[in-house]
Amino acid sequence: MKLYLTPGACSLSPHIVLREAGIPFDFEVVDLAGKRTKSGKDFRAINPKGYVPALELDGGQVLTEGPAIVQYLADQKPAAKLAPPAGSIDRYRVQEWLNYITSELHKSFGPLFSPNTPDAWKEQLKVNLAGRFDLLSRTLEGKDYLMGSTFTVADAYLFTVLSWSDHVGIDLGKWPVLKAYVERVAARPAVKAALEAESKAA
Repeated sequence: MKLYLTPGACSLSPHIVLREAGIPFDFEVVDLAGKRTKSGKDFRAINPKGYVPALELDGGQVLTEGPAIVQYLADQKPAAKLAPPAGSIDRYRVQEWLNYITSELHKSFGPLFSPNTPDAWKEQLKVNLAGRFDLLSRTLEGKDYLMGSTFTVADAYLFTVLSWSDHVGIDLGKWPVLKAYVERVAARPAVKAALEAESKAA
C-alpha cells in the first residue's frame, strides 16, 4: 500500500491508523499547491479530487476520503481493534463520530487557514468550534478515548483535527479535558512514529 500525504494535513489520520494496525506501507508527500507528488507525478492523475489522503491499494485501486480509508484499514487488521465489528452498534457509533469530525470540525477549520477568509467569519467559526469543543469535552470526561478505554480510528481523526488548534489561534487550554486527550494520544508510540516520519519528510 502507498499513502499519499501532506505533513500536517488530515492525511495524518490514516497514517496513524496504518502504524497502529501494523500494516506495511510506503508513503509519498504531495505538494497540494502544485498538485505534484515528491517524485514528480501529477497528483490529480492519482486522485482527481486533488487533495490528500489517497491510499493506493496493492491491486492498483485508489481509495480516497479519510473516514473511508481508516475504516478500510481497520478492517484489514481486525485484531488491532481500531474499529468495532461491522454491523455492531459500536461500529455505527464510530461512524457517527467520523461523520461529526469531518463535517462539524474538519470543515470548520479549513477557512481558518486561508488568508482570504474575512476576520469576522474566522471569529464566528471559532465561536462555532468552541461550542463543539464543549460537547467533546463533556463526552471525553472520565474517558481515555471517544469509545471509552479503546483507541479507534475516530481518535486518530479527532487528534489530527484538534492538533490544528494552536495553528489557528485556538487555545485548547480552555478545555483541559481536550488538552489532556491530545497529550494522551500524542504519547502513543504509533502516533509518535507518524509525527516523526512526517516531520522528517516535510
